[in-house]
Amino acid sequence: MEGKKHEDYSITLTIPFLHSSEDYVVVNSKEEQYTNESGASFISTCFNGLNALSGVGLLSIPYALAEGGWLSLILLLVIASLTFYTGLLIQRCMDTDPTIRSYPDIGNRAFGKTGEAIVSITMNLELYLVATGFLILEGDNLSKLFPNMDFDVYGYHFGAKSGSIVLVALIILPTIWLHNMNILSYISASGVIASMIILGSVFWDGAVDGVGFQEKGRVVNWSGIPSAISLYLFCYCAHPVFPTLYTSMRNQRQFSKVLFLCFAFSTVTYSLMAVIGYLMYGSNVESQITLNLPTNNISSRVAICTTLITPIAKYALMLTPIVDSIEARFHASYNKRIFSFFIRTILMISTVIVALSLPFFGYLMSLVGALLSATTSIIIPCLCYLKISRIYRRIGVEVVFVGFVLLSGLIVAVVGSYVSLVDIVSQL
Repeated sequence: MEGKKHEDYSITLTIPFLHSSEDYVVVNSKEEQYTNESGASFISTCFNGLNALSGVGLLSIPYALAEGGWLSLILLLVIASLTFYTGLLIQRCMDTDPTIRSYPDIGNRAFGKTGEAIVSITMNLELYLVATGFLILEGDNLSKLFPNMDFDVYGYHFGAKSGSIVLVALIILPTIWLHNMNILSYISASGVIASMIILGSVFWDGAVDGVGFQEKGRVVNWSGIPSAISLYLFCYCAHPVFPTLYTSMRNQRQFSKVLFLCFAFSTVTYSLMAVIGYLMYGSNVESQITLNLPTNNISSRVAICTTLITPIAKYALMLTPIVDSIEARFHASYNKRIFSFFIRTILMISTVIVALSLPFFGYLMSLVGALLSATTSIIIPCLCYLKISRIYRRIGVEVVFVGFVLLSGLIVAVVGSYVSLVDIVSQL
C-alpha cells in the first residue's frame, strides 16, 4: 500500500547509498526535508530505541551463552554488528522516498504489493509473538514469586501462572491506548531503567548474597550453537519498529546516531548479563535467569519484581506497528479513535489467550529469533536495499558485503528454525 506524501516533504532527493552526509546531492535543499517540528526529540527516540532493543532478551541471554559456550560471545558481537548495519539500510531505504512511513512501505517500494504483504505479515507475526512472550515471561516469574496466587472467575480456575498473565495484561492495557511517541518515551525510559536494575540485582545476588561465580562453563558447545544464534538474534529483533521511530523523530538526520547509541548500549548490557549469569549457574541456567534466583534473597525479589516493568514498558511499543498497519488499511471506513481503541484491545486479549496456551518461553523465543527475527532484521532489509538502490547491477565491495549478510541471515533462518521446531515438538 503506497503511503500518502507527508506535507513537510516538498522536494526531490537524490541520495547515494552508504556515503557520508557530505556526499548527498539535494535538489532545492531545505532543512525541513528531515525535520518534523512536532516529532520526538533525540533523547526520546533513544529511550524508545533502547526499550525496543533491550528487555526480555536480557533474561534469556545467559541461557543462550550456556547453549553455545564461551566462544559464542563472538557470535553475539557479530550479530550486533550485522543488525546495526541492516538498521542503517532501513534508514537509507526510507531516505530515498519521503512517502515511506512504515516497514511494509519499504517492501512496497522495493517489490510492490507482494513485497508489502510479505513484509507486513512477517513483521506483524514477529511483533505479535514477542508481545506474547512478554506475557509468558510474566506468568513464569510471578508464579515463582507468588506460587499461591490463584483465583476463580465465573467458574473458571486460574492457576498461579495463568492468573499472573491475566493480572499483568490488565495493568498493561492502558499503555496500549497511547498514540503519542513522546509520552510513550517516558514509559520506555522506565523500561531501560528496569533493565539496569535487573542486571544490578543479578550481579548483587552472585557477588553478595551467596550464589557466587564458581561455574566454569564450556568453551564451546557445537550442538547448541544454532539455538544460541537464534536467541542472540532475538535480542536484536526491533527492526520493524525502526521506521516508526524514524518517522516520529524531530530531526531524522540524527537517526543513525540513535541506532549506534542503542546498539552499543544494548550489546554491552547483554554481554555483561550473559557472562554474569553463566558464571553463576553454568549449564543449569534456565531460559529466564530470574527462574534460577533464590526467592529468599532481597536482591532476587528485586530482580523478579523489576522484571514486571519490562512488558509494561515494551508491550505498547511492540504492538504500535501492528496497529498502524491495520489502521492504515481500514481507518477510512470507521471512526479512527474508536476503531484504534477496539483494535488495540482485541490484540491484547488475543495475546493473553495465546500466552495461556503456550507452556514454554525459551523454545518459542528461539523460533522467533531464527525464523522471524532473521527475516525481518537481516533478510528483508538486505533484499529491499539491493532492489531500491539497484547496486546489484554492479559488482563491488558493498554489494558483496550485503550479499554476505543476506546469506548469513538465510542460513540462520533455515538451520535455526529447524532446530527450534524439533525442540518444540519434543516438548509437546
